[in-house]
Amino acid sequence: MSNKTIWNLDPTHSELTFKVKHLMISNVKGEFTKFSATIDGADFETAKLSATIDAASIFTNNNDRDSHLKSADFFEVETYPELKFESTSIKKVDDDEYKLTGDLTIKGTTKSVELDVDFGGYMKDPYGNEKAGFSIAGKINRKDFGLNWNAALEAGGVMVSEEVKIAAEVQFVKTEA
Repeated sequence: MSNKTIWNLDPTHSELTFKVKHLMISNVKGEFTKFSATIDGADFETAKLSATIDAASIFTNNNDRDSHLKSADFFEVETYPELKFESTSIKKVDDDEYKLTGDLTIKGTTKSVELDVDFGGYMKDPYGNEKAGFSIAGKINRKDFGLNWNAALEAGGVMVSEEVKIAAEVQFVKTEA
């Protein structure tokens, strides 16, 4: 019987952030403070990555904005409490660079997205746990997922851009199942 390699997210050494252009002049940053992920497989090119994000954990450092983002105008967290990602392919681009393609589900809508992944390497922590680190970046159009709210500006343009930049700095810890 051979062991199966599973990598579990280390939430204390991971972050999931996003940026959206506000008033067409600057980016506003937010994050999800509660999320989990696993990588099923020892070889990252053939492994499957799954992630679940607690929609209500959205944090932008502004209570009114956070409440608005949790409402039906955006994430509608009462009806759709989770965002999900399931990988469909991982392709090596360069020594430590990958293209991660997968199905992202937000507010009941699933779309394929492609993300850039930089593999930071492996390291044993002081307790003997094997860790792997990744930087992930990409962008989505929020309207593709039914996040349609906006307001026109008097001078032209809109209050919130459709493009959302996604970034994650994540560590995983290896376990044998």
